[in-house]
Amino acid sequence: MKPSRYELYYWPTIPGRGEFVRLALEDAGAPYLDVAREAGGMRAMNKILAGADSHGLIPFAPPFLKDGDVVVAQTANILGYVAPRLRLVADRADARAAAMQVQLTIADLVVEAHDTHHPISSGLYYEDQKDTARQRAALFVRDRIPKFLGWLERLLERSGGNYLLGARVSYADLSAFQVVQGLSYAFPRAMVRMHKRIPRLLTLSDRVASRPRLSAYLASDRRLPFNQQGIFRHYPELDLGAPDAVAKRPLPRPKRAAKP
Repeated sequence: MKPSRYELYYWPTIPGRGEFVRLALEDAGAPYLDVAREAGGMRAMNKILAGADSHGLIPFAPPFLKDGDVVVAQTANILGYVAPRLRLVADRADARAAAMQVQLTIADLVVEAHDTHHPISSGLYYEDQKDTARQRAALFVRDRIPKFLGWLERLLERSGGNYLLGARVSYADLSAFQVVQGLSYAFPRAMVRMHKRIPRLLTLSDRVASRPRLSAYLASDRRLPFNQQGIFRHYPELDLGAPDAVAKRPLPRPKRAAKP
């Protein structure tokens, strides 16, 4: 049974981690309120984060979802909670575990993508850590994008169907779409050169975008654009082009400590 309405709590001006949850709710046509985008919504969100007006564990940070009196936090955990109700995962233990495995791996990728522009601390401005960000982004483009996206490509090759887990769409496919979109915004040069290596993943992204409810959502003002405050940010100096091109450039080596 679907609830009368979910309440999603996330920052009102960025797609961020909350977008992975939005995609699932929108694809399923589940009624939900994006609370912080409403009048007084930030106050309501901060109230729950402070420990008031919530049941069970206090969320550490957004996103979190309210389902009646139940509050569920952490992106992958939220998706694991709602997906069986929304028919975005098969009703088998192995299928649920497989979808969660993909989602948690995508969560690792999201963290690494964020850390390309904030490699030292999220409490510092990007301008305070640009030199380190260049080094981090070079390694991310050369090593990590091919590793993560190559793994998703292999899953599709072995799935025997149109989706990561076979013939049926799951929330993992929606999240893979969001990752492709986010990386294409943040690292357009690098991603263009990745295209020949991930044809199935790009086809999956197009397939997800063409799903009727998601297509309508993506064309609406409910879909927040990527921007310079979110996880995926475009800084031209960090978009170093193709993994092969980056591999030809000598990367900075850590300095050895002077001998005493």
